[in-house]
Amino acid sequence: MRIYYRAPDVVVTSELFVRHGPSPGRFAIRDLRDVGIAPGEPEGVRPGVVILPAAAAALVAAAAVSGAGGVLVAVAIVVSACAAGVVFAAVSQHRPRRWELRATYRGREVTLYASTDARVFNQVGRALRRAIEAEHEWPPHTNGAAAA
Repeated sequence: MRIYYRAPDVVVTSELFVRHGPSPGRFAIRDLRDVGIAPGEPEGVRPGVVILPAAAAALVAAAAVSGAGGVLVAVAIVVSACAAGVVFAAVSQHRPRRWELRATYRGREVTLYASTDARVFNQVGRALRRAIEAEHEWPPHTNGAAAA
């Protein structure tokens, strides 16, 4: 068995792709089909989860203050909420992009590996590609021995 890549979170050999960590998995290289790279969701809080409730709360507060006669305060609330939303959206655009290795394994779609570290992700993808290519190579390696 040849090892193509070894790290604490993943091991790629000539026979297996093994994922360690919170969602471990073992995948036989020979049973992987349609392997590809796909962009995943950026890590961290999605902007819509924060912006929409904050905007709704700001509008309710502005309506309440405006109804009580404080139009200037209501305008200040709306402007502050909009500014906070713009800042949050700008900051969230710089969240690291998550990339995923996906495949069909024994008839079901699986995510083999995911990372926001482009260098490590590319190393794992290259190791998997080499393992798949070696699996389909014919004739198999004979380690220098003459074939009969």
